[in-house]
Parts: sequence; structure tokens; C-alpha cells
Amino acid sequence: MRLSRRGLLRAGLAGTAATALGGLAAGCAVPTGSTGRNMVLWYWSGGLSDTVVQEARARYGKDVGLKAQQIGGYYRSKLITTLAGRAHIPDIAGLKGEDMASYLPNADQFVDLRTLGAEKLRSRYLDWKWRQGVADDGSLIGFPIDVGPVVHYYQPAVFDRAGLPHEPADVSRELGTWEQFFAAGERLRRRVPGAFLLTDVGSVFEMSLGQGTTRFVDRDRHFIGDGEHVRACWDRAVEAKRRGLVSDIVSGTPDWNSAAERGLLPSQLNASWAAGDIKLGLPRTKGRWRVADCPGGPSNVGGSFLAITKACREPERAFEIITWMLDADNQAQGFVDAGLFPSTPASYAMRKLREPDPFFGGQITMDVYGPAAERIPVAYNSPYDIALGQPVRDEIKNVGVLGKDPEQAWRDAMGTCRRIADHLGVTYG
Repeated sequence: MRLSRRGLLRAGLAGTAATALGGLAAGCAVPTGSTGRNMVLWYWSGGLSDTVVQEARARYGKDVGLKAQQIGGYYRSKLITTLAGRAHIPDIAGLKGEDMASYLPNADQFVDLRTLGAEKLRSRYLDWKWRQGVADDGSLIGFPIDVGPVVHYYQPAVFDRAGLPHEPADVSRELGTWEQFFAAGERLRRRVPGAFLLTDVGSVFEMSLGQGTTRFVDRDRHFIGDGEHVRACWDRAVEAKRRGLVSDIVSGTPDWNSAAERGLLPSQLNASWAAGDIKLGLPRTKGRWRVADCPGGPSNVGGSFLAITKACREPERAFEIITWMLDADNQAQGFVDAGLFPSTPASYAMRKLREPDPFFGGQITMDVYGPAAERIPVAYNSPYDIALGQPVRDEIKNVGVLGKDPEQAWRDAMGTCRRIADHLGVTYG
């Protein structure tokens, strides 16, 4: 069994993870991979370390002519369309973490990495991340690249002015629960006029959801997004808005940059890779930030995989390449080059990842990132989660940005979810 060309195209062009499941059809044609001697690797800008890619080309170039190609635009759509066409398929393909659930039901498009000896390497990678690459039939199609542990970025001078804890260990401990975090936000607003702890309610919802082990659809294709686990995250985000902790400024805009520089937006909850965005967008705030634990516990945003397609004519060689590129040393280099946080815990103790960071006041940020990455809960990610989670995300944004009544917004979200569930064949209620 493999995806029909129509099914694959629908999956890519619709932009909805669950639609990939609708196109399964029998077929026996053997797809063709790269041409000539080249072994082709597809990935996206920033998806791998440029240094590691260049070294891989040098290391394997003579034997297999490794050809690494950055694919621009909507990567997933292009990969699915190429798989559907059954020609010029890359031997090795990057799979973005947010799309992973939609690839798993179509595991027959990829080589089961267990057949190449992957299980022998499993202990070297974060267990929860490894499990994200495993299909329901037990096959492993994704080999871990990176993860995105969520932390609390904050400006200690502003916290100190508000009478709040300002050393990283103290912030992690004394703002460790959501209630403590919200109470700190209220104090910040009283003591520093015009300052807000949060830019949007969506971050509270997303990080809270990521701290649990369930999402919107279970393994039996039942919609569970109306359950207490989602409603609690919704209510927490609404409470942040109600308590006046959320700014009206849109993140990433010049106004946001200006407010952050002036200490009026001295806090954000985001993944490890956001450190690069802060450094790039706010260079004049160098030395004025620190990193602490995310309130409520570990969460994850982002992280990707490498897979070997069935079109690959030398899967053993391809596996050798990806396991070399994604070993602990090279994952450490990926963090240095591109902020790709390693899925290999052995990297966390390496000297190059334990250098004091001047932007964060000389803090060794790995002391926060590493433990967070290791404690992220294991969650089942359904191929339908993206489609059935989007209405909830849209409506919580309406609450935060437009001031929509939270109860009406929740009812509207559930109504939209019901219609989508019916369309996708997901049981609702």
C-alpha cells in the first residue's frame, strides 16, 4: 500500500495534516530516486548546520556524490508532490516536526530505520523525541535532528525594579507555577507603569498544552479537544487576559521591538531557538536578558527529523550519512551554527555548548535548556491534531486580540471542530 498520487497531492496542497490519510490506494510502481551517482538530501534553510552539511559533502562526496539541496517555499507540499510523482525523489528528506504526524500513517513511503540498525543508537537520543518518529506499526521513519525546549526569557533589571526575583535560579523557583507567574505579572504592572509580562495569550495556551500528554485527537480517532485538558489551557490563557497581563502590541513588529528595548515587554515564553530571534531583533539589549524555566513545567515547540525514502537505492549508505550528521558532536555544532537544540543529551556537557553567553549576561544557558529538554512529557500527536487544533487557536487569538467573549469563542471553536471532524471522519462526542 502507498499513497496514490491524488492522495499525496491533496495532502500537500490542502495544508491540513489529516488529509494525507484520505489518499491511500494500492500501487506497485517503484519510485525512482536521484539520478546518476548523486545521493540527494532535501532540507530547508536553517534545517541543518551549514558546517555539518559541508563536512558531510566532503566526507561522502567521493563515494556517493552527496548533493544537499535547500528547498524553498512550502517544503512539505513540495516533498509530498514529489513523492506522488514517483520520480526525482530525494534519497534523504528532512521532515519538519509539526508535519511529522501526517507522515507517520504513510510510513511505507520511507525506509524503516530499525532495519538498518537504528535501535542500537536509540539510547543516545531523547526518548520522547525518538518516539515522535515511530509510526503506529512500530516502524521508525524519522531520525531526530533537534528539539525546541521552552524557557522563560526575561530582563532581570526590570524584574528587580518591580521587586521580583531576578536571578535565574530564583525566577525558576519563585515563578515556577502559572499562578506565581501571573502574580508576578500583576506586580510588574503595578511597579513598572506600561510594562506587561506577556505579548499574547496564545503563548500561555500553547505552552500549557505542551506540558500535557494529550492533544486534540486520540489514537482511536476520537476528538478529545473538548476535554478538560484543553479547556484548562484555554481558561489559563483567558485568565492572563482578564488579569491584565497581556500587551496589545503585536509580537515581532517595530512597536514590539521598541517596547522590549525600553523594558516594557521584559518577558517572553518561547523555545530555545527564539534566543537567536531576540539577538537578531534586539541587538541593543545585549547583556540585559536571562533565561529561566518555563512556568508550569517543560514544553516543546519545534524540532525536526531526517528520513530515508523508499526511492533510495543505497539505504545503508544513507543511514551512515544521517547518523554521522546527527551524532552528538555534529548536533552540538548545529546548535552553535543555527540554534538547533540537540536531541542528543551527550551534547549538553560539551564545552562549546557550555560557554557563557554575553547576550544573556554571561549565563550558561545550557543549564536551563538541557534539563528542560530532558523532561518534556511524551504525547501522542495525531495526524488530525493540526486541523482540529486550529479553530481553538484561532478563537483564543480572537479573545486576546479582539476581546471576544471567551465563552462564545469556545462555543464557536467547538462548532468549527465538529464540522471539521465530520469531514475528516473523526468521531466527535
